[in-house]
Amino acid sequence: MWPAERIATENSTLRGDRELAELYMPFDPLLFFADAGNGDLFALLPGLKRPDVFAWNHEDDSRTWVAPSLAKYLEWWLTGRISL
Repeated sequence: MWPAERIATENSTLRGDRELAELYMPFDPLLFFADAGNGDLFALLPGLKRPDVFAWNHEDDSRTWVAPSLAKYLEWWLTGRISL
């Protein structure tokens, strides 16, 4: 997981980049908070008021459910249940 400052910076950068806006669906619903080390990012969807965690694939712009909560995401990521 990223520190709060990086969460703010990364989300601001992704939303403000015009080139990315032309390549990908809008990032506005997503709150990115971590990366998988391969270019893919993990995000929450705070606007939906659900605790689910999703992975955003930078190659095909897919958004895939990976965990029912942040706590489960951490548990599953650290135990290898989530792998991208």
